[in-house]
Amino acid sequence: METIQFIHSGWAYIVLLVLIIATVNALIKFFGNKEYGALDFRLALFSLITMHIQLLIGIILFFTKGYFDEMSVGEVMKNDSIRKLAVEHPTLMIIAVALVTIGYSKHKKKLVSKPKFKLLSIFYSIALIAVLYMIPWNQWLS
Repeated sequence: METIQFIHSGWAYIVLLVLIIATVNALIKFFGNKEYGALDFRLALFSLITMHIQLLIGIILFFTKGYFDEMSVGEVMKNDSIRKLAVEHPTLMIIAVALVTIGYSKHKKKLVSKPKFKLLSIFYSIALIAVLYMIPWNQWLS
């Protein structure tokens, strides 16, 4: 279980970096009226892939951590720190992955650069905010 926790925490740096790069790229190119190219596609795709890998690692970690093996749901919900790790973090991260997935899928259907970047900017920005909000900073930075 410690190995999975280590992988989940380490991979999170890659996810965060790639998501920031993809989001900033989409915002700059949207507001700069730039053309959509192969690099933009790769950044959006790599962000999608890293997020999904992190989700899979997180799901494995969630079920091996066993928050609900030793405590009842009521006990977990009453404890702020455990609730954040066992309920709030997974829920909001799943929503963030869904946002990236929706943004990526919708942007592929657009034929012109501006709408592509608009969709990526909106969905990836909201996902990035969710990710930044739900990172357990007290554990991550210590």
